[in-house]
Amino acid sequence: MAPLPNAELVQNSVQLYRYLLRCCKQLPGENIRQHYRHAVRQSFKVHADEDDPERIQQIIKRAIEDADWVMNK
Repeated sequence: MAPLPNAELVQNSVQLYRYLLRCCKQLPGENIRQHYRHAVRQSFKVHADEDDPERIQQIIKRAIEDADWVMNK
């Protein structure tokens, strides 16, 4: 399963959140979709207070890489 196009356009946390939830919609099986939606929401809450722009970009890059891995799994 290929990742969604335009991952390179994700520049901020809201765009990342929407991108990851769209990726979840493509996963097979409702239980799997629910699991990853929950994980995305929890990660978003954990990193909500992050204010270092460099760290935010690192988080975005890693989240997209992880989403690609999950989609290809």
